[in-house]
Amino acid sequence: MRYGIALILPMAALAGCAGYAGDAPIVDGGPVAAEGSAVALGQPVAAGNVVLTPMAVIEDSRCAMGTQCVWAGRAVVTTRIDGAGWRETVDMVAGESTAVRDYGIILAHVAPERTAGGDIAAGDYRFLFMVE
Repeated sequence: MRYGIALILPMAALAGCAGYAGDAPIVDGGPVAAEGSAVALGQPVAAGNVVLTPMAVIEDSRCAMGTQCVWAGRAVVTTRIDGAGWRETVDMVAGESTAVRDYGIILAHVAPERTAGGDIAAGDYRFLFMVE
């Protein structure tokens, strides 16, 4: 029985590891959308040499379509960024560049647009990222 446990423990330790292949970004499994794809919350997307995963919308105060606003508002999305052997989580503001390590990452677009009197369900959001 001692030998069975000795074989299982190393295999169990490896099973919980995130995928990491040398210079490739860390990814927790599941498909990674192609660069330039609009993705939903929790869906990873390739962008340059990193993988970006929008995790949560923490603010969406954008002005609704067809209305006049004093302030345009903003969308802020918590995003996980995976690079070769590293991972960071940052709050990104739509339309602004965020410096992470050696990358300038832009949350380029948040869809759908807000409408007057309507909230957007978390599952309906789509995000487009760019790397400078």
